[in-house]
Amino acid sequence: MKLENFQYKTGDNNIINYYESDNDNPILLIIHAQSTNSSSYHDVVKDLSKRFHLILVDCYGHGKSSHNTDKYNIISQGEDLVEFIRSKSDERISVLGHSSGGLIACYIASKSDICDNLILEDPPLFSAFGDRRMKYYNYVDLSTCCHNFINQDDEDDFVYYYFKNQYAWNFFPDKIREKIKTKSCESALKFRKKHPDKSLKIPFWPKKFLEAFRGMNDYDPYFGENFYNNTFTCGIDFAELLSNIRCKTLFMKANTIIGEDGLIQGALTDEDLELVVSLIDGMEVEYFDCGHAIHNEKKKDFVRCVVGTLEQK
Repeated sequence: MKLENFQYKTGDNNIINYYESDNDNPILLIIHAQSTNSSSYHDVVKDLSKRFHLILVDCYGHGKSSHNTDKYNIISQGEDLVEFIRSKSDERISVLGHSSGGLIACYIASKSDICDNLILEDPPLFSAFGDRRMKYYNYVDLSTCCHNFINQDDEDDFVYYYFKNQYAWNFFPDKIREKIKTKSCESALKFRKKHPDKSLKIPFWPKKFLEAFRGMNDYDPYFGENFYNNTFTCGIDFAELLSNIRCKTLFMKANTIIGEDGLIQGALTDEDLELVVSLIDGMEVEYFDCGHAIHNEKKKDFVRCVVGTLEQK
């Protein structure tokens, strides 16, 4: 199954890059997480396309879409995707959003009438804004790396900078941390110099971990800066936003771990999810024993759940 690459120019001359399958199935719009791009879903595209007409977009600041910092927020991205979909079809569609893409998907479902089937893959609802965001992994990891990268002049390769400065080094035992970090960073730097346009590969590093670097070559750190400085969500009242969602909704919940230091490793807590359930009428929840990127770690179960939403409509 081959996806064709197209670009849509918005009314204000920004570019939404997207990939589309060639079939007449019901439309599924897929919105990826931050720092990756639409290629994140490459392993599940074939199976999903058997039941859906797929449209996978690159969010602003990612992939081949416009890198316009004025657009790095939930409202601009959401409104422009609504405009884009209305240019493609008059029918209501399914919308799937992962992580930050899930926030955008919620906005689309709440603020427009184009969505009749909403699929939320572990979005950081109630944890991506305000002071609470500082207690979550994304803030101390990607967001902080983006902020620090922007405010330094020594390194111009964000992929290498993030690999070297990621919070994950704290999970290695003290005795071996610096040795492993030094050797791994040497391998990363060597790979980046030889293959600057390819996704990062490091000897002996699990493929699951390196999926986080897929598409990072074309990621604008200023997108992450907007999570760091609390402007991505534009001060939206998420309780009101979610309560206005009237379509069929599935929430796919990954594991959440709270460390000894209180750092929340995950998109949202069980308490957060309880609040989401209380706000979106009739929402169903599926739990997955895996990390944040369910579509990478639990491919078959992910496809089963997404296809199942179509069968239940």
